[in-house]
Amino acid sequence: MSVETHLRSELQRLHQELASLQRHNHTLQQALNAYTSTNLQVETALANSEAELRALFAAMPDIVLVKDIDGRYVKIAPTRLDNLYKLPDELIGKTEHEIFPPAIADQFVGYIRTVLTTQTTITVEFSLPLRGVERWFSTNIAPLSDRTVIWMARDITDRKHVEEALLQANAEITRLNHQLQQENLRMSAELEVTRRLQQMILPREEELSQITGLDIAGFMQPATEVGGDYFDVLQYNGKVKIGIGDVTGHGLESSMVMLMAQTAVRTLIANGETDTSKLLNTVNRLIYDNTRRMRSPKNMTLAILEYEAGILQLTGQHEELIIVRQNGTIELIDTIDLGFPLGLESDISAFLGETRIALHPGDVAVLYTDGITEAMNVHREQYGLDRLYQILIQHRDRQANAIRQAIISDLMRHIAQQAVLDDITLLVLKRK
Repeated sequence: MSVETHLRSELQRLHQELASLQRHNHTLQQALNAYTSTNLQVETALANSEAELRALFAAMPDIVLVKDIDGRYVKIAPTRLDNLYKLPDELIGKTEHEIFPPAIADQFVGYIRTVLTTQTTITVEFSLPLRGVERWFSTNIAPLSDRTVIWMARDITDRKHVEEALLQANAEITRLNHQLQQENLRMSAELEVTRRLQQMILPREEELSQITGLDIAGFMQPATEVGGDYFDVLQYNGKVKIGIGDVTGHGLESSMVMLMAQTAVRTLIANGETDTSKLLNTVNRLIYDNTRRMRSPKNMTLAILEYEAGILQLTGQHEELIIVRQNGTIELIDTIDLGFPLGLESDISAFLGETRIALHPGDVAVLYTDGITEAMNVHREQYGLDRLYQILIQHRDRQANAIRQAIISDLMRHIAQQAVLDDITLLVLKRK
């Protein structure tokens, strides 16, 4: 055989062996893949099985016992032995009455006989002193035969502690709610007294009817039980003093500031103070000092009008004074330069000024607080001055009471179901 032939033969043999090795390698790779897949399945199954076992063990009772009709311990499963009343070798063969005090033993035997008599499972909760600590257990007792039961107990001490804490918390909440109700009743009574006092000091219809030369009608409705709006009408020595004011906010504090202002104005006038600027500065000082003592940020606008012989003299800062002439013309009297909010500075004399307005027969003067112009409907639209002007022009020929009622009725239609957010005060003056 030639060398060339021999090489060809050897090369062919090597090709065959290589092909055989490749086939064998492919077979091994398939086997390895199958093994890997199987191994993954086994690992997954083991993990699932372990999770199931963990869940099973977690759900298992702490104590598993078999007892007979007399409460004798027949078997004890080796679970949470530390939760047993005594060690297993001290329990097996003993009855409940040999282990527990009579009251507990009678209770346990009663459970067992109830289960055996009815052949039904019952669940009970009880506590036991274990090594000086009271432990609570939830126990399922099921019939195992006509003379034995299986007793499965679980330690629920932690749950009982949580329940006890919740009961204490609920008791405290109940106590605080009762205290809050009592406090609300007390505060409601105090607010009712303040509200009645506030309403009592408003000028009455019979007082207003005695004012010489003017037909006057007033209205005040607080946003809460008590408000911070103020108006008053006084007649001294042939002159009529009319005051209108608005304390910031509303509620008890605002009402107290309002009462201070009302008392101070009446006292000063009754004591012969005829200079309106001095009157306002004195009231301001009183409110300034008292709100500082109260540590309250409250302040108020306050305008004083003096009417005599067809002339209105206006001093102090408040909303614009509206004059409706007999022919329907509207005039606005701005008060921004006539005063300063009371309670912000100790002395406001430098800010005070006055203006005079002639009021002819049939003319109407209207004073109001922003609770009217800023009152909103359900669409968040303010009542505004334009609506107020229209009502005034339409009803200017009527008496003051009728003009007041027309304004308030239209305002309430605008507000409708919307909550009243600010105190509402209106004062209508018409020269006779």
